[in-house]
Parts: sequence; structure tokens; C-alpha cells
Amino acid sequence: MTDAPGLALLDDEPFVSLTTFRRSGEPVATTVWIVRDGDALYVTTGETTGKVRRLRRDPRVTMRPCTRMGRVAEDAPSVPAVAEVVTDPEVTGRVMSAFRTKYRTQFRLAMALERFRKKGGGRVLLRITSG
Repeated sequence: MTDAPGLALLDDEPFVSLTTFRRSGEPVATTVWIVRDGDALYVTTGETTGKVRRLRRDPRVTMRPCTRMGRVAEDAPSVPAVAEVVTDPEVTGRVMSAFRTKYRTQFRLAMALERFRKKGGGRVLLRITSG
């Protein structure tokens, strides 16, 4: 592994609290699924979400392990990083396959429900690397 030890702390976590920052500097935490591909961690999200808009302006993020409901333990490590939006079809195919492998049925169900509930807008990946 070529990244800083911080990202490695999150490899096996099922859920991570990903914090992005508003223009004002106010942090916004979101619970996400995460997978590793090479030296980066990846998150998948809707292309029109607030976190994508915030990351296009400010790539800084912090991540902390959390529960499915977003609860973060007081002593959970905080890992600073940077994120970028990835839309490359080859990377997307490979990483989405990793999500299906790691999260199995729950990921497939979540994606199916999302397609059913939402109209328009696709998904993008957020590539997260050491800051």
C-alpha cells in the first residue's frame, strides 16, 4: 500500500462519515460506503448531490469510521484527505464491481431503490487520497 497509514485505517470499515466543507467552512458529514482500489478509497454518490458540488470547489475531506446511521465514536480516528470526482467509465466499472463484491445484496438493493425513486442524474465516484 502506497498511501499514508490513515487511509488504511478505513479499508475494512463498512461505513465512513465523510465530511466536506461549505463555502463558509462549515463541515457537512455524510455516511457513505467505501471501497479501496489501488492506492485510493472510493465513494459512490449521485452526481447532483451537495457533496459533489462542495468537492468541486474545495477538495478537502475528513473521514471517520461510523455506524450505518452515522454515529461516530468519540475516540474514532479522523483521517484528513482530498477527494476528486471521477467519471472515467473504466474506473467506474471496476470500482462499482468492488462495491457489489463488498456490500453484496444491500448495495444492489440500494442502487435498485435509487433508480426507482429518482429521475435523471447518474452516479459518480469520489476518489479519495492522502492530503
